[in-house]
Amino acid sequence: MRTLIIAGGDLFRIAADTLGDATQWIRIAQLNGLTDPLLTGVTTLQVPDTDPSAGGGIASQ
Repeated sequence: MRTLIIAGGDLFRIAADTLGDATQWIRIAQLNGLTDPLLTGVTTLQVPDTDPSAGGGIASQ
């Protein structure tokens, strides 16, 4: 796991850049207690380790 400090943007781009798969944005959101993939202001995020077998895009019910 790593920590990023982001000034605006969205979790789709962060997931694509750090995890290699934009659909895994939900993993970052869940880890940080977020529900909205769009970020405003300066945000400190925890980013999980890459997991190619992780599903993405839809939160578990």
